[in-house]
Amino acid sequence: MKYSFVAALLLLGCASSVSAADKDKHLFILSGQSNMANLDPSIAFTPTVESEFGKGNLTVVKDAQKGQPIHRWYKKWKPAQGDAPAMTGDLYDRMMTKVSAALKEDKYTTVTFIWMQGERDAKDKQGEVYADSLRGLIAQLSDDLKRKDINFVIGRLSDFGVAQKNNSHWTMVRKAQVEVADAYPRGAWVDTDDLNDGNNEQGKLLENALHYSVKGYEKLGERFARKAIDLIKKNDK
Repeated sequence: MKYSFVAALLLLGCASSVSAADKDKHLFILSGQSNMANLDPSIAFTPTVESEFGKGNLTVVKDAQKGQPIHRWYKKWKPAQGDAPAMTGDLYDRMMTKVSAALKEDKYTTVTFIWMQGERDAKDKQGEVYADSLRGLIAQLSDDLKRKDINFVIGRLSDFGVAQKNNSHWTMVRKAQVEVADAYPRGAWVDTDDLNDGNNEQGKLLENALHYSVKGYEKLGERFARKAIDLIKKNDK
């Protein structure tokens, strides 16, 4: 009887631990332009975070649009020179419609924002204001969700534009992304320099391309997931 009583206590303790773990819910928000739009979370991202937190313990919201500058998300964006555009933040509002729907369904222990964007801002020569714009976007999301504990992961622009002439803003954006991620305790960035070589979905061989290969997107999804998991575990201590 003594051993049965001890065994029962152990089982009760295990059940309590599982129950407590099941209460942790995680929301992942994926947004950005083409290299995010081309990413299918179900291939590598979602399976990786599910393997860590459990299938029923997370929600993945993705909203991305090809070829768009950051001012389509950041409402207080200002250009390096000249007047601000008439319309800002419309894609952010579209994203937040999906996020709001997810928040009505559940309460989340953690929120992680995953961002893959910047190619358009480099093309538009807005690299000088990208760091401030990115910081502003993160603050905007934090304020709207009324959370100061948002994790964020940035996909740094690939090496596509580094060697191109008259494309110094590509390097500016890359540096800004690393700068913002490294300065924030809940921030991280992933390298994409090796993802734009290989075959795309049409079988075309890519070499240092703007967009990524099939394998490249798979690796990107897994890298985003691993960084997100690391941040959640690090900040949950």
